[in-house]
Amino acid sequence: MKYAFSTLGVPGMPTSEVVRLAAETGYDGVELRAHPEEPVHPGIGAQDRRDVVERFERAGVEILAVAGYTRVAAPGEDEPVYEELRALLALARDLGAPYVRVFPGGGDGQSQEDADATAARRLGLAAETAADLGVRILLETHDSHRTGAAAARVLGPVGHKNVGALWDVMHTWLGGETPAAAHAVLAPHLGYTQVKDIASADDTTPLALGAGALPLGECVALLDGDGWVCWEYEKRWYPAAADLPGLLAEGRAYLRGLSA
Repeated sequence: MKYAFSTLGVPGMPTSEVVRLAAETGYDGVELRAHPEEPVHPGIGAQDRRDVVERFERAGVEILAVAGYTRVAAPGEDEPVYEELRALLALARDLGAPYVRVFPGGGDGQSQEDADATAARRLGLAAETAADLGVRILLETHDSHRTGAAAARVLGPVGHKNVGALWDVMHTWLGGETPAAAHAVLAPHLGYTQVKDIASADDTTPLALGAGALPLGECVALLDGDGWVCWEYEKRWYPAAADLPGLLAEGRAYLRGLSA
């Protein structure tokens, strides 16, 4: 199994420091939060992209994914969604990242059927661009489609190898799914898995892995041994939480213990 962490846990950290941190704590890869607040996002130019690739390659650390914020089920016109997706896919291609993360993002007042159909249509049309660029779009279990069953309602009709699922184990748990039930419907589509830990459904402040209530052992036991697990520590949304760098080495050791 390979291990990564998300730069959501080290908001604003320069890429050189992210790479150094990953290498020093034994992580195989990094999920890059692709937001203008961060050093790496679709607005950076060709030279900056080459510099990022060189830093990661020199350290022997992989770029697992470009974590975008496109909301594929959101109400509205399709073209702005396609434009945002194309920019993320091009960034991933330039960085050598195999995955782009997107959110469902269905809106209030939108029916389940409409949200599902909108997301499936947009992902289906973007799939060919993703295939041309050698990138896979992953729909995260999140917001309007937080369960595996909900994500599968979208991914099944798409039916394209360049569109899959990102299993955020917190959201499926908060949605009332057992790890086994979530994995069963996501497995045919699964790109990789995000783990984290929290105290309870009412307190989602990020904790060190193993210190909270999420059934991480059950989740990791279901995964293929050659897959990726990414620790998404939500420091950006919880600035008072403990700093991630001091937790990384122990977190990796904990995950290795679960998969041993």
